[in-house]
Formats: sequence, C-alpha cells, structure tokens
Amino acid sequence: MAKIISMDEAVSLVKEGMSVMVGGFVACGTPPGLIDGLAEKNVKNLTIITNDAAKPGLGVGKLQDNGQIKKFIGSFIGQNLSIGEQWQAGTLEVELYPQGSFVEKIRCAGYGLGGILTPTGVGTKMAEGKQEITVNGKRYLLETPLSADIALIRAEKADRFGNLTYKHSARNFNTAMVTAAKTTIVEVDEIVDQIEPDQVVTPGVFVKYIVLAKGGK
Repeated sequence: MAKIISMDEAVSLVKEGMSVMVGGFVACGTPPGLIDGLAEKNVKNLTIITNDAAKPGLGVGKLQDNGQIKKFIGSFIGQNLSIGEQWQAGTLEVELYPQGSFVEKIRCAGYGLGGILTPTGVGTKMAEGKQEITVNGKRYLLETPLSADIALIRAEKADRFGNLTYKHSARNFNTAMVTAAKTTIVEVDEIVDQIEPDQVVTPGVFVKYIVLAKGGK
C-alpha cells in the first residue's frame, strides 16, 4: 500500500547525484509542487530524465535555471536554449533519443525487458556505440532499458492503495515512468478511499509515495 507523505518529506527523498524521471510534455503532466520543492531545496548534480526541457521558469526548466542538472536525458530541448548552449559549451551532459525510442527504453525498464529493436537511427549518428542486429534482412538498433533512482509523477487522483487515474493528455509519459524507478512519488489533486477497478490506469503496486498537490483534496 502506498504511503501518503507531505511535500517536504517527498522532496527530502531526492538526494544530490540521483537520477530522476519527471513526467510531462512541456510541463503538462509535470508535478509542479515536487519541482518547486526541488528548486527551493536546490538539490545539485541531478540526472534528469524527461521528454523535454520545458522552458526557462517552467517545469524542469526551473531546475536548469538553478544549475541543478548535471545530465539531461530526453528527446527534445528546443524550447530551453540554455540547455543547448551549455551542451555545446561542454558544461552539461545531454543524451537525446527519438521520442518513441525514449519512451520504449523506459517501458523496457519498467517491465523487465532487455531492450527493444528499432530501425530508427540506423545509419545515422544515433547508431554510434550501439549494437546493430539484423532480423529477416532488416537492420535494427538495440536500445537498452532506461531506469532511474526516483520518478516524480503527476496524476489526477489516487486511492489509499496507490491506484492512479490521470487527466486527459497529462498522463503522457507518466504511465511509463511510474513503472521504471526504484522509488516513485506521485503528486495528485485528490486522494480518495478507492478507485473502481475498471477506472484504474496505473496499479498501486508501482507507487511508493503519494503527496497532495497544493489546493488538492
């Protein structure tokens, strides 16, 4: 059963040097209270694994503004120019993957798979250092699992068992990331006694801690 904790307790679980998955697409589906708490605590040298770098002052962009990110792993940085500038200057590590490969690497970690075979990137710079496998005459790259120490997830509702529902497109990468970290913390708008089984999107077995968002109930 998931444990309900305060926002301060949740933020204190994130330590310097950890790898942290953060759900969201340009901050839609990103847990705002947890990100604000991390920014206020100023935890340093984080490896942030998220689809995109959002924007300065928005979502994980707040962590970038504070210089808290040591390494960024995702699929898009175009709206946060400072990450691109630091990458080119050699002061920030960046790993970029095609979006489909990115989410599938996370899914592999969550479901205990050894990786996926994808034709995306064959014959390009994306193939450098990766194993290439030919199946039925077609070339594929092996993309290995991507996991994290902690996942910070945004959901609409949780019950006392940790079962989750999401609101529209805000589920995005959250449903994969919630499965792929050693510890998962979920920020929700509402905590209820029980979510009906046929309404559950993420089973509570993947959730360790729940925190209530500001203004939640």
